[in-house]
Amino acid sequence: MDTIADFVTRIRNAGLARHDKLDVPSSNMRQGIARILKENGYIKTFRVAQDGKQGLMRVYLNYSKDGAPAIANVQRVSRPRKRIYVKKEQIPQIRSGYGISILSTNKGVLSGEEAANQNVGGEFLLKVW
Repeated sequence: MDTIADFVTRIRNAGLARHDKLDVPSSNMRQGIARILKENGYIKTFRVAQDGKQGLMRVYLNYSKDGAPAIANVQRVSRPRKRIYVKKEQIPQIRSGYGISILSTNKGVLSGEEAANQNVGGEFLLKVW
């Protein structure tokens, strides 16, 4: 099962249903993606609650002044059966700079801009706009 695709699908669906928050199982990868989404204004914040098992992450969604979700679309690029890797020179710009790319690198989960600044490439996980 693709847990990253499940995570972003839950965020997209909760935004379309105008929910204030959603709960998802926590993982380091999901926390890294949520951190990038928060830094770029796509979500308000997130909190991780530790239970004796995997943990639970509560994500608070962000909306524009007219009530539209901040995340218009999320596209999964690299999939479990077809991994997509990019070099530091090949990190794409999403929507002419109005969107972000999210990569999994050897320095952790980074946005495309952070990865370019740190001169690292990695697995191209998501496009968000």
